[in-house]
Amino acid sequence: MSFSLDAVESYLRDRILPQANTLDQNAVALRAAFLALGQQRWLGLKIPAIWGGYEVNAIAFQQFQEAIARVSGALAFLQAQHQSAGAFISRSQNHELKQEYLPRMAMGEIAVGVGFSHLRRAGSPLLKALPVEGGYQLHGTIPWITGYSIFQWFIGAAVLPDDCAVYGMMPFVPQQTATDSLHFSDPMALAAMTATNTVTATLNHWFLPQTQVLFTTPANAIHHNDVQNVLQHSFYALGCARAGLDVVEQVAQRRSQPFLHTAYAALNQELTTCRQAIYQAAAQSFGDRLQLRAWAIELAGRCAHAAVAVSAGAANSLHHPAQRIYRESLVFTVAGQTPAVMEATLHRLTRSKMGHL
Repeated sequence: MSFSLDAVESYLRDRILPQANTLDQNAVALRAAFLALGQQRWLGLKIPAIWGGYEVNAIAFQQFQEAIARVSGALAFLQAQHQSAGAFISRSQNHELKQEYLPRMAMGEIAVGVGFSHLRRAGSPLLKALPVEGGYQLHGTIPWITGYSIFQWFIGAAVLPDDCAVYGMMPFVPQQTATDSLHFSDPMALAAMTATNTVTATLNHWFLPQTQVLFTTPANAIHHNDVQNVLQHSFYALGCARAGLDVVEQVAQRRSQPFLHTAYAALNQELTTCRQAIYQAAAQSFGDRLQLRAWAIELAGRCAHAAVAVSAGAANSLHHPAQRIYRESLVFTVAGQTPAVMEATLHRLTRSKMGHL
């Protein structure tokens, strides 16, 4: 069976979009939608074919990201964690781990999250690892892990004394022994995508056996990876922007007010131009790709804001699509954010237009 973007888009439009607001708030419904993707093997897009995945190329995966973000930010964000975990395990030299997890991840029989964004933080590491006999001893916190009660495992990362990082598989359920512990907070009360069940982990001398280690990376490797993949999160922003324009278009079709069509046409043309530039940007410099990322972020915010504006007072309802999309644009503004992305975003938002009404 080959991967078909048309089949994905049809499924998302018919099966996911009608329940998008529920998926944003209800973790049980979100888990069911996530597992339904697995029935199509769409949870293994980055997993090699020999392990049961689709092993799609970069463009096909980017189009999938964009398509799913268009219908449900919560489902897009949740499955992204699992897809990232599949890619990480696929790169590991630990054959036993690959054999144990990858075939079942593509179908969603095992669900895996990630917890290593804290490696981007400056200052003292939040989670430290000390080499001990047979593995590593981990102590500290992981501030953000998505998918509690939905995923069974997650990939955590801790900083070693030489500033390298070790990545390993960890159970996504509380653990307690006489010498170590792994605990999780209650799901955070977030403004958007509450159903994704994002928690904080606290590790007290937690033992990570060598058998559960994926690999170690050099110091600051995550920062080098961020430079290479600066456009990675842009496709979620593009999907969010398109979701906002879907609302604008629907309102314009119902009402005979020319300014609605004018606004839609202008935003749609800009989104088309931005999207084309991003898909053609692989060979461009980091600075140019960074500016495109900021453009996509800004467009997601503006298109979501336009959806709110055309929906009038109804958009203030928690259950209105425009309200959900507006909150999703917040998440896609900061997802995978680095100082460089923050600076570019703020520069884009503060371009001077003083003196022009």
